[in-house]
Amino acid sequence: MESSGELVGFPLLVKASYRACTIPYRFPGDNPNKPTLTELSWIHLFLNSVPSFRKRAETDSTVADAPARAQKFAQRYTEILEDFKKDPESHGGPPDCILLCRIREQILRELGFRDIFKKVKDEENSKAITLFEMVVRLNDDIKDEAKRVENLVRGIFAGNIFDLGSAQLAELFSKDGVSFLASCQNLVPRPWVIDDLDNFVQKWTRKTWKKAVIFVDNSGADIVLGILPFARELLRRGTKVVLAANDLPSINDITYTELIEILSELKDEHGQLAGVDASNLLIVNSGNDLPVIDLASISQELEYVAGDADLVILEGMGRGIETNLYAQFKCDSLKIGMVKHLEVAQFLGGRLYDCVFKYNDISS
Repeated sequence: MESSGELVGFPLLVKASYRACTIPYRFPGDNPNKPTLTELSWIHLFLNSVPSFRKRAETDSTVADAPARAQKFAQRYTEILEDFKKDPESHGGPPDCILLCRIREQILRELGFRDIFKKVKDEENSKAITLFEMVVRLNDDIKDEAKRVENLVRGIFAGNIFDLGSAQLAELFSKDGVSFLASCQNLVPRPWVIDDLDNFVQKWTRKTWKKAVIFVDNSGADIVLGILPFARELLRRGTKVVLAANDLPSINDITYTELIEILSELKDEHGQLAGVDASNLLIVNSGNDLPVIDLASISQELEYVAGDADLVILEGMGRGIETNLYAQFKCDSLKIGMVKHLEVAQFLGGRLYDCVFKYNDISS
């Protein structure tokens, strides 16, 4: 379903308590003319990512004079971040992760950059598609349902490592890449910083959800080897699944149109996904254009198809941790993602590359 018209609020959100950003960047008593320590740490986080974004932009063959424009991006965005250090209310501030992401994307688009990560996304999608059948087969071979669910969850975490919004991971991918199966084995050991997996598995074995809405995150192994095997398992159990993907490109996040293309490659001539009927799998444009999401602003199409869902899943650090970790819903909800920023790890009291699995069962 394509997106059109003005943005609306997510229908299953408990709006009275909603605040998109998880981390409190400032409090009412803070000096409005001076950045808080939290704001400064996030400004520096985005400053540290500027070189990797500039490098990606320089090699964008779809943009004339890409190197010069990339330098303009780096200069302009750096100047704005430095301005925030002097005056947090400049440029529409005070800054938070949503505003800092939005300004970065706006500058890139104004300079003609539409999708600076397109090449690496296509490469990672192609690699992941070749591994999909193997990953699904390994999951299907696990006959114990509880263990199979845990393996699927570990696959989501392993896939979620592919995140080029993290300066450290961007450097790692540019050098060596990351093995999906090795990542599954090398996750931070449980208990994770937020670990409701056992409760979720117990609920899974007792109940079938009628409809699940999954806000998806990155391209490559994340969507193909992490989310799609999980979604396929839900389909096999009789759950209708809605995958909500970005409207416009942002970092290496999967877009609505890219996800449709991936599904067309993975489905067979009978519309099955590795032997499972995928007629109840729907791809919807979320209306979002950032690696984080404010659920007060989603597409009307998503609002229409999500209203009767009884499970909402927000996947990835941006959507499920940096925003919406404490969002409350009128149905069961799951926030799942890997912690890839030290600032987030410190806030949660966990470790870098720790895992968050926050499950809320409204019946309990």
